[in-house]
Amino acid sequence: MVESTRELNGTATQETRFYIVSIGPEAETFACAARSHWTVENQLHWSLDVAFREDDSRVREPVARENLAVLRHIALNRLKNDPTKLGIQNKRLKAGWDERYLAKLLFEDPESPSKRKASASANIRAG
Repeated sequence: MVESTRELNGTATQETRFYIVSIGPEAETFACAARSHWTVENQLHWSLDVAFREDDSRVREPVARENLAVLRHIALNRLKNDPTKLGIQNKRLKAGWDERYLAKLLFEDPESPSKRKASASANIRAG
């Protein structure tokens, strides 16, 4: 059981959460596991909801929901790895307006710009 208190705009709210876990009862181990869960929730699911309005999705077919969730995760990862100095929502807008930027997001490897330059040089020499 985890009890938390949160204050927002001068109003305090208290919440109790119950967990079913297979780890030992040590408070420190349990606290670490609970924080890890909420870190994932806040970093991934919150990002998906804000950027893709995932919670507003009206898709009800289970397989379609799973498939769209996979595509959203891929898109979010591509947007996060792009070094452009824009927020996720603005990167989405830019990708919708600029086909070259969309192609860059979809087909370039954001982790290795030197590989792209070397590959382009090799293609020019081979061509």
